[in-house]
Amino acid sequence: MLIKLAGILAEAGTMLLDKQSTNDFTFTRNGPAVNASIDIDLHNFLIDKIESMGTGLPIISEEDKEGHINSRPEKYWLIDPLDGTASFVDGFPGFVIQAALMENNQPVLSCVHAPSLEETFLAEKGSGATKNGDLIVTNNNMNNNIVQTDNYPEPKGIAAEIACDLEIPGYLESGSIGLKICRVAEGKAHLFVKDIELYDWDVAAPHLILKESGGILTDGLGNNFSYYGSFMKNGLIVASNKDLFLRVLKWIKAR
Repeated sequence: MLIKLAGILAEAGTMLLDKQSTNDFTFTRNGPAVNASIDIDLHNFLIDKIESMGTGLPIISEEDKEGHINSRPEKYWLIDPLDGTASFVDGFPGFVIQAALMENNQPVLSCVHAPSLEETFLAEKGSGATKNGDLIVTNNNMNNNIVQTDNYPEPKGIAAEIACDLEIPGYLESGSIGLKICRVAEGKAHLFVKDIELYDWDVAAPHLILKESGGILTDGLGNNFSYYGSFMKNGLIVASNKDLFLRVLKWIKAR
């Protein structure tokens, strides 16, 4: 099933790049938020393809607002057709297509595909995580500079505060939330922190990839990231290991 899912996201990625190369999409901006016609195109494509897998499971998508109810099925697909729409529209490569199979309020199988970067991250509960077929693990070498990731050329907001107060010198510019979580999972970064509202579909697929690679992900207060109730959550802490997580959590509680 995981290989089939990866193939579907790869097909969607090809369609996405074709539309980007021909400017075959429209978009609107509302401050930092960007909405594009391609989001709906990808939503429809993924719904059709995942349904063709024959699992018979419900599909909850970011783009289907009527499906965002607090009562969720025991088992369902959770998809984010385009995570990082602003990156896509502005010509940056840090956007991904992601999907997770959810069971008992947890991701048990997932794929994150970054078409511009030709990177595909896969995970299945209890079986580890891979990038382009190679096993990945988090970077737990604390003798090296700790690296945090965000989507600006230099740290801003809470990332800048952490860099200053915790004397974290390393920084990696990245794109979507899903891709940043995967950067920690594969060991290119140690830390990613957000103090803004985000949604379950932003997090579920890369969460499993991070967990299977040895990392930690919680909400912004250090609690388990829950996939029930409201789809909107407050904040995110992603760390490559427990010691770093506890260090950052202590700083957040004292902030």
